[in-house]
Amino acid sequence: MDTKFLQELGLHTENAGTSTGQNSMDSGQYIESYSPVDGKLIGKVSQTTGEEYEQVIATAQEAFKTWRMMPAPARGEVVRQYGLKLREHKDALGRLVSYEMGKSLQEGWGEVQEMIDICDFAVGQSRQLYGLTMHSERPSHRMYEQYHPLGIVGIISAFNFPVAVWSWNSMIALICGDVTVWKASEKSPLCSVACQNLLRDVLKENNVPEGVSCIINGDYKVGEFMTKDHRVPLVSATGSTRMGKIVGAEVAGRLGKTILELGGNNAIIVTPSADTNVVLTGALFGAVGTAGQRCTSTRRLIVHESLFDEVKEKMTKAYGQLRIGNPLDENNHVGPLIDKDAVQNYLNAIEAVQKEGGKLLVEGGVLEGPGYESGCYVKPCIVEAEHDYKTVHTETFAPILYLIKYKDMDEAIAYHNEVPQGLSSAIMTNNLREAERFLSHAGSDCGIANVNIGTSGAEIGGAFGGEKETGGGRESGSDAWKAYMRRQTNTINYSTEVPLAQGIKFDLD
Repeated sequence: MDTKFLQELGLHTENAGTSTGQNSMDSGQYIESYSPVDGKLIGKVSQTTGEEYEQVIATAQEAFKTWRMMPAPARGEVVRQYGLKLREHKDALGRLVSYEMGKSLQEGWGEVQEMIDICDFAVGQSRQLYGLTMHSERPSHRMYEQYHPLGIVGIISAFNFPVAVWSWNSMIALICGDVTVWKASEKSPLCSVACQNLLRDVLKENNVPEGVSCIINGDYKVGEFMTKDHRVPLVSATGSTRMGKIVGAEVAGRLGKTILELGGNNAIIVTPSADTNVVLTGALFGAVGTAGQRCTSTRRLIVHESLFDEVKEKMTKAYGQLRIGNPLDENNHVGPLIDKDAVQNYLNAIEAVQKEGGKLLVEGGVLEGPGYESGCYVKPCIVEAEHDYKTVHTETFAPILYLIKYKDMDEAIAYHNEVPQGLSSAIMTNNLREAERFLSHAGSDCGIANVNIGTSGAEIGGAFGGEKETGGGRESGSDAWKAYMRRQTNTINYSTEVPLAQGIKFDLD
């Protein structure tokens, strides 16, 4: 394996996992990052201690005083330059993502492209931090609202998108005038060090104060530093529903704010009028892309009984053509799961759904032999199942697709909405009424609802997030920037009188 990209990103055998920008701290206690691609040790990243965390927060607090006063377009200029830096190192960073996390190289490059895109978006947003002007009920008064920076934004990211999710949050937070502290997944810590290394030069060239962009690393205990810290007014956390409930409760207990991006159990409804070729492409990538480890991965395919056999045949045939192997080899479609724990969860789910009555259409299993030494490569699996199986209602972060039959639209929507997660959804149809119903109040209950496109992925510019156990947060596009700011309503009296609201009289004579 050619690992020159590690040197290009400034990565070494041992790396400081705590940084405030130019300055780094190394506790001497390390997380070892092993690649699921070949099982080899990529490098070590030091864990953040309590003392180091305190230094990070103190530095970030001081930096905020300066950063918030910089004009928003000037903050946007720093972000723009970071986008250029990412363009220079897109290949190297994409390879690191692929090697440390296990997604295909194309997806690794695609994730870096997401970072570039959000930088571009944030630059424009930096000139559009709009408030409203309102008419007052009092004569010679004017009302308006404005948005101010919050302060320190804590970011907790997941292994499956080890760089993009951070950029979605941090680039928007930075143009809003916030400073950021990023705790990366302990399963992909090198990605955080690499991103910070690339950003460091940009910060230095622009004389950005130390502490505007910080990283910390470690297990959940390091994340708790932020969730329990009243000096961090907003925590944006991406991960499992279980994790999100803990973070949400902890931050809410101190009346802080959260943006939660949690589990997904995403479905595609296939109607009688659907173009089955469109179904095949959308469902196939949705189900096996990133080895089923996207929060937007397609978990359920809810197919009308008239098309069920055709779709089943086409999907099983397509699965037979998938190439599983080293994700840095562009000829392969599917890479490994993140670790052996994920493999065990995959095996447990297959066993559980079979006990409930599920029928394996494409059998799963763990691959062995040359090229599969890490023990993390599994076969994408299709199960014919009933809509109400307990296993079907549970998100398994692995390439398992449940094929479910329905009779009419009411039934399809009911099946679709009955799971506790509510992130992404799609309908495949050429019928306008079906499409519009799916997008209506009586249709999908998810934060994302698509027509004739799969569930997987997100486009920069639209607000990304979901409902129910997905957490309700929104990131990236639309007016998601408002979550990183505090709203203030202002009233200005430009008269010589002081009239009170609602006609109240308070005369002293």
